[in-house]
Amino acid sequence: MKKLIIPVIVIALIVLFGSCGSTKKIVYFQGADTIDLSQSRGLYDARIMPKDLINIHISTSDPNAAKPFNKDINNNNYGMSTESNIYGYLVDNKGNINFPMVGTIHLEGLTTRECEALILSLIKPYMAESEKPVVTVRMTSYHVTIIGEAGSRIIPVTREKMSIVEAIASAGDLTMYGKRDNILLVREDKNGQKSTHRLDISKADIFNSPYYYLQQNDIIYIEPNRSKINRQVINDNSIWLTTATVIVSLGSVILTLIKK
Repeated sequence: MKKLIIPVIVIALIVLFGSCGSTKKIVYFQGADTIDLSQSRGLYDARIMPKDLINIHISTSDPNAAKPFNKDINNNNYGMSTESNIYGYLVDNKGNINFPMVGTIHLEGLTTRECEALILSLIKPYMAESEKPVVTVRMTSYHVTIIGEAGSRIIPVTREKMSIVEAIASAGDLTMYGKRDNILLVREDKNGQKSTHRLDISKADIFNSPYYYLQQNDIIYIEPNRSKINRQVINDNSIWLTTATVIVSLGSVILTLIKK
């Protein structure tokens, strides 16, 4: 009995330290009580990029005054360009749209609020002051994509603002096999140039990251950890292991029969 005590203690210690180590890899936002979050201060505003789809609506005290500027989905004859449709305006590769009456407007790099102010200034000359035009702009194509150990989803962003944490929650959270300390973010800028960034949501410092808030068309990939990879390798090789076992068993039977 005494000989068994030491092995049991060793196994218990291995399990204990192993579980502590695995817990650190699974828990989110470690150090949240001590980290300085002053760097995260500020409200995020998405900025319009080429290939964004935006909806623009003009309202006035006199509906007829706004009619030339708004798309009529039943009768599209109010100076609509071919790029406009019932879904909105597609920003071209130069960051422009062709707006009724006004013509080409450069929107790249603007927030929706800044876009509203710009369009308002451009349509005012066509209206009387008493008509009090109001411009409303919304980005309708804003989405992010998440794949890997959190499922695979294209997530629409209706509020023009989404954090990496919100994206993961929308996908149903990471599985136990997802790497929380090495999340890959693929981002494309206004010129089509891709860049990659690594995020660690197991540390509370993620709140200070410049990539905490996602941009439109961001791709998030959750890599599998070593346990998942090993498990997959075992599953892939199970048929070969089974075959090898059968061959060994048959070999043993044959050798037994020969000896007899």
